[in-house]
Amino acid sequence: MDDILESDATEQIAALATRRVSASELLQAVFDRADQFNPFINAVVARDAKRAIADAAAVDAARARGDAQGVLAGLPMTVKDIFDIEGLPASDGMKSLLGRDATDADAVARVRAAGALVWGHTNVPAGSSDYQAYNALYGVTRNPWNLARTPGGSSGGSAAAVAAGFTALEIGADIGGSLRIPAGYCGIACHRPSWGLISQRGIAAPPGYLADYDLLVVGPMARSVRDRQLLLMVLADVAPTPTPGLGALRLGLWLDEPTFSLDPEIRDIIERFASALQGQGVAVDPVASPVPARAMLSTYMTLLLATLSGALGPAARSVFDLFRGPARLAASEERARMKAEVAMAFAPYDAILAPVTPTTAFGHDHTGTQATRWLTMSDGGRIRYLEQVDWIALAIVCDLPVTVIPVGLTPDGMPVAVQIIGLPGADSATLAIASALEAVAGGFQSPPTLVQAKAAPWSA
Repeated sequence: MDDILESDATEQIAALATRRVSASELLQAVFDRADQFNPFINAVVARDAKRAIADAAAVDAARARGDAQGVLAGLPMTVKDIFDIEGLPASDGMKSLLGRDATDADAVARVRAAGALVWGHTNVPAGSSDYQAYNALYGVTRNPWNLARTPGGSSGGSAAAVAAGFTALEIGADIGGSLRIPAGYCGIACHRPSWGLISQRGIAAPPGYLADYDLLVVGPMARSVRDRQLLLMVLADVAPTPTPGLGALRLGLWLDEPTFSLDPEIRDIIERFASALQGQGVAVDPVASPVPARAMLSTYMTLLLATLSGALGPAARSVFDLFRGPARLAASEERARMKAEVAMAFAPYDAILAPVTPTTAFGHDHTGTQATRWLTMSDGGRIRYLEQVDWIALAIVCDLPVTVIPVGLTPDGMPVAVQIIGLPGADSATLAIASALEAVAGGFQSPPTLVQAKAAPWSA
């Protein structure tokens, strides 16, 4: 069963459909793997095992009768701990949100209707508001590639669960890189879709808050691009686009931004990946930021803080309210202008490649505040903790679909990923381009710590 858990969701579904493995057997194998490794990684923080076991038995019985099956029939899945599961309310890393009556979030209902076995929640920072996944309720989640490092946030437990083989598909969300940063840190794939493509209904929020969040998107995390295409089809009825030939692609390469930091090791790996693409016939041209970078970040932060203020209680809202009203109107106008500029900048290209973050996954650091923390790059340079947001902000401000794939490892064995930023609304095309590039990059690798742990006990 270890072999099937190392495979992607598409292969697991094929094994289920041909009855090489039953849904009950696959679910038990996932439970066994989580029982072995989750005490060290702490990715899955709440389980709904009883419901999943009953659903697996129902899938097996239906398959034995020859009844029609959903496209995810019998596939075990976890979801980020911001999505309510029936009988298992999401905590968003906060005890105060537990104890509620909960029905399936729309995204959860979609995958369950397609036959998935939704069996647990994956960890997040408190309030989903950090680039590490830790909280007082469930503790610290660790990166399967190196337990001393973070898997990222806020979908850190989600990314760690996929990398560790606890699930082949995950549903996360992204308002500040919360899909892309953990995917990059953990060496998996993700897709940030266009805003509004996937329903937000059922995301844990303060009582009575029903509006969709501006800037926030729900998106798939997986081990392969084809898996993300499959999950996007389930979540949003978006059909896959055929994979283009490499020789037909023209890509922009955004690596040079004077106001953004970038670790030399990450630059080197992405440049080597770009060279490999050129060797396969892809046209790759260096490009500058499609919009003024600092103005883009300022606009993003104004819009983000205004959005967050709507979901806070009155006592915590005063500072954030400074970014509402006239400030938000001005930022909304600036965003509209930037969207127009981006459309012109993208015109010559099928997509633009860019780093996900300025550093790879860093060591756990829960001291002080995010504003007071610092990170160290491989050359000894120090950058502010909050600079992790720089490279991911463009897609949020300008509402661009982005697919992330791993493209290499640093000398100390940590994953490096690249953003494939697509044209506005072109989610299926961006995924198709990513599928072509994934073949050059080599795809998902299982963390070597997991491989070693099969032969010897694993210690934290």
